[in-house]
Amino acid sequence: MSVRQKFITHNNQITTIIRKFHILNDTDFSCYNETTDPDGLMELNYEKEGPTLGNCIFFHETSCFGDSGLLLNPRQACAVESAALMNPNMNVYLLYLCGSKISKSADIMIQQLRSYKNIKIQRIHIDKYMKNTPLEKWYARGILKTSKWPINHMSDIMRYLTLWKYGGIYMDLDVVVIKCLEDLENFTGAEDAIRIAAGIIGFGMGKLGRKMANNSITDLKHNFLGWAWGNNGPGVITRTLKKLCNVTSVQNMTKDQCQGFDVFPPSVFYPIFYPSWRKYFTTDNTNKTMNTIEKSKAIHVWNKLSKLEKVQVGSNVPYGKIAEKYCPKTYKNCGTIF
Repeated sequence: MSVRQKFITHNNQITTIIRKFHILNDTDFSCYNETTDPDGLMELNYEKEGPTLGNCIFFHETSCFGDSGLLLNPRQACAVESAALMNPNMNVYLLYLCGSKISKSADIMIQQLRSYKNIKIQRIHIDKYMKNTPLEKWYARGILKTSKWPINHMSDIMRYLTLWKYGGIYMDLDVVVIKCLEDLENFTGAEDAIRIAAGIIGFGMGKLGRKMANNSITDLKHNFLGWAWGNNGPGVITRTLKKLCNVTSVQNMTKDQCQGFDVFPPSVFYPIFYPSWRKYFTTDNTNKTMNTIEKSKAIHVWNKLSKLEKVQVGSNVPYGKIAEKYCPKTYKNCGTIF
């Protein structure tokens, strides 16, 4: 798997270096406006009985699946289950943009997840979801048609849109939650000493959270770049926080400097940085790896790099041990390979 580097420029200044791991088949988003298949997911009720403001965890799946049906692999299911298991007082939403039928393999995972009372798995129709938001007219102009990777960029759009609509916490589907997050309100985490990540973000419904949500949506609209991989995800939260905190360095983003917003160090959500992702998949230093994550609130397993790495169920690799503890139903029922 080759690694490419892109320099993202804005106003003739280099602002971010994005490491592009590989090019995805990420161009067909026709499913977003298709009607929901009779054997698909129930559509989210936008007006009544929707997500409780500020008290939910959200995951999004922005892929289109076609006739093969909706997919949900065990590692994605693990992310959702771990969030629900470790945060029993929060509702956890897995939202699909595709209205295809549910595949047989996904149905097994979905039934396991639905055994948790606080997990909701539903479909959203993007035009309805955009209605009466700051992005409605902007999106209607066809912004995704300008993107080289519309599925990825829709994921970027969705995380800020959902947090603007409902507050709460957004998470990528390649995490495992290992601590309760219910005491957190306005926060994100750094990947390393110089980069803010967008894989886990929380915006509350109070004054600070609403300010961050509004400013992030505004930045996304004004600075969206269809040819730039990371400009519309981590780029948005980084630029927004630099303005809020009035600093240029991540290291200076203290809670006091950032008006109460928490920018956690890498050890909290990204204890193993991406060049060392194989530590989750080898028994060479299992105890050391487990000690490294002991005080973390969640781990990120860098799916773009690790997705082809097999984990034998029952093995002693750290990722397997973590899954067995924090997403036990998924791990127990996923077969021989997790």
